[in-house]
Amino acid sequence: MKSIFRRIAIYTFVLFFLPLIIPGIYISGGFLTLIIGGIGLSLMFLILKPILNLISFPVNAATLGLFSILTNALIIYLLTIFVTGISINPFTYNSSNFFGFITPNVHFNQFFAYVLTAVITSILQSLLSWLME
Repeated sequence: MKSIFRRIAIYTFVLFFLPLIIPGIYISGGFLTLIIGGIGLSLMFLILKPILNLISFPVNAATLGLFSILTNALIIYLLTIFVTGISINPFTYNSSNFFGFITPNVHFNQFFAYVLTAVITSILQSLLSWLME
């Protein structure tokens, strides 16, 4: 039971930090939407992800695990359908100059916005899980 509450807290914090990192994510509804989204995301990762991983095992083995990013993106897409206060829109990262490294403008369409959100979600979830242990 404690691990379920810990997982809900981690995914709630992840949903809190995502709009701060990715400019295309909007969460309206305040704290209640974060809690409902955290519960929904933890339940989907607990129930739906093992089923999707079992179904996509041959493709996941052939791509050496990279297909799991797409399963995470599918779960986040389902979250935006079920929790209407969370939306992910196409966005553009503006160019920047960081210690002499110049990055160009990068536009993310709807699909790649979900993929980038899945990658950032898994990184933040791993980091917060490691910090809470």
